Amino acid sequence: MFGSSLSYSGANAYSSVGVETGIGAASPHRLIVMLFDGAIVSIIAARQHMKGGNIPAKGQAISKAIAIIENGLRASLDKKIGGEIALSLDSLYEYMRDRLVIANLNNQSDILDEIQRLLTDLKSAWEEIEPSISVRPQQSNASS
Repeated sequence: MFGSSLSYSGANAYSSVGVETGIGAASPHRLIVMLFDGAIVSIIAARQHMKGGNIPAKGQAISKAIAIIENGLRASLDKKIGGEIALSLDSLYEYMRDRLVIANLNNQSDILDEIQRLLTDLKSAWEEIEPSISVRPQQSNASS
């Protein structure tokens, strides 16, 4: 993709700094959106590697998606506060993990499509509930 491995690593370093900066400045809500994005990008990469026959890269991309789902999305659930919704999401994330393992073992791109759709739908729903910050106009304290 890039002309040399040096420019590729430079681009990776730049990308990494951008992600780290985004994480540092992001709200908890935005962090979840970023996790969805990361998992989706990893699944897209896995599909490309699967089509190209690059088995090690496919496995790494699927493993990254699983790690994001397990250690990011699933780990962030608060089952006590989230109640039934959190429990349902926990089951869905477990299902996604299991399906990704099967996709990896059997080279099934249709499973990658399924999980990408699920993650995209969840991301869209999450974006819809983004907390809005309301700013009140300052009242004048001047007295006549």
